[in-house]
Amino acid sequence: MVDNDRLAARKEIRMRRAACEITERETIIRILQKCHVCRLGLVKDNVPYIVPVSFGYSDNAIYFHSAQEGLKIEFIAAGNIACFEFELEVGILTEGNKPCDWGFSYQSVVGHGRVREVTGHLDKVKGLNLIVKQYMEGEWPMAAPHVENTRVWQLVIESITGKQSEDHFNS
Repeated sequence: MVDNDRLAARKEIRMRRAACEITERETIIRILQKCHVCRLGLVKDNVPYIVPVSFGYSDNAIYFHSAQEGLKIEFIAAGNIACFEFELEVGILTEGNKPCDWGFSYQSVVGHGRVREVTGHLDKVKGLNLIVKQYMEGEWPMAAPHVENTRVWQLVIESITGKQSEDHFNS
């Protein structure tokens, strides 16, 4: 289990390079809407686990799905606290004569929150459609057996921040 006092303390940490911080909530949401992969971080028995997942975003929550069993579910069952990371438009900037002068172009979003399982057929369909909507337009019919055989999860965001390289300022 994660120590809730340490989690609360994490909320107070400030970004070292404050000029690179994305402070506008709309920009953070735009990054989420453009991303294709969410990296989900979990912990069980002091062992970290990170897994890329397809996702959907709505109302301060990230939705993802899983099979009925597996490592991801074991880690969620060990403690419902999770962290996440998104990145967009990542590329190397090779300006300068040596690698130490190089840098990266990027926009990223990180945060943490609590995971809960979405139950009930209609709520699961809503979550699955949010995931599909991340990758294509429209809502898609969901066959009842597929919905019932899929576990849907909601990560309610408690803390979120964004960061970007200088070449993304004013974009």
